[in-house]
Amino acid sequence: MKKLFDELAYEVSKKTTEKYSTSFSLGILALSPSIRKAVYAIYGYVRLADEIVDSFHGYDKEKLLRRLRIETDHALQEGISLNPILQSFQETVNHYKIDQYLIERFLHSMEMDLQKITYDSELYDEYIYGSAEVVGLMCLQVFTEGDKVRYEELKPYAMKLGSAFQKVNFLRDLKDDYQILGRSYFPNIDMSIFDNDIKSKIEKEIELEFKEAFIGIKKLPSSSIFGVYLAYKYYLSLFEKIKSKSSQEILQSRTRIPNTQKAYVALKSYLRYKTAFL
Repeated sequence: MKKLFDELAYEVSKKTTEKYSTSFSLGILALSPSIRKAVYAIYGYVRLADEIVDSFHGYDKEKLLRRLRIETDHALQEGISLNPILQSFQETVNHYKIDQYLIERFLHSMEMDLQKITYDSELYDEYIYGSAEVVGLMCLQVFTEGDKVRYEELKPYAMKLGSAFQKVNFLRDLKDDYQILGRSYFPNIDMSIFDNDIKSKIEKEIELEFKEAFIGIKKLPSSSIFGVYLAYKYYLSLFEKIKSKSSQEILQSRTRIPNTQKAYVALKSYLRYKTAFL
């Protein structure tokens, strides 16, 4: 009967992904069916932790995150959790032998979000590694399915893609992060004088990471290449929209891509994939 609970657990992670991210949901649908559940499980888990630090205002966030860490340890050690999201996550981690150091670094970055930190370059890199790059590496361990040589070859590219995604998120969420949550991730920048020159400098850094990440995308296994490419193209379209706005515009509102445009991006991406990748 545990099979029913496992099915429910993965379904909860899938619904969590669909509720919070149209882009990642569509990207996961473009993966091979054999690995979709695992990526839903990873996204559901990181989304849960992210919600604790970003949305659970009025509650003891440190206590909730500490509880998640403890319950994660227990789930991984015991091979079971009554929390459906944790259940699907531990099943995925144990099945694909995902490095638990990556989980530790992810939770560490979530803990950083609960502190008032003035980010310098070192702390900025530390945060991005734990909040984004390790998530890409967890997914890469699923994509490579135990092929350690291929994992090591693709690792630098997965980290670049995770970093680019996170920095785009920083620009997209600048208004809420700065004005509501009191966060400023970009190092050595006074947000009170955030201007177009500063924005342009950040964008150039992201452009280089996208360019490097694309090299790795083309080397992915056939089971994952289109799904990752689609997510890459979604984020690239969001990035282009952010670039078209002034520094003051992105400080005043969150940049979004409408679903109609996402559908157009998906179609163009599929045609490009069929003609250039195969």
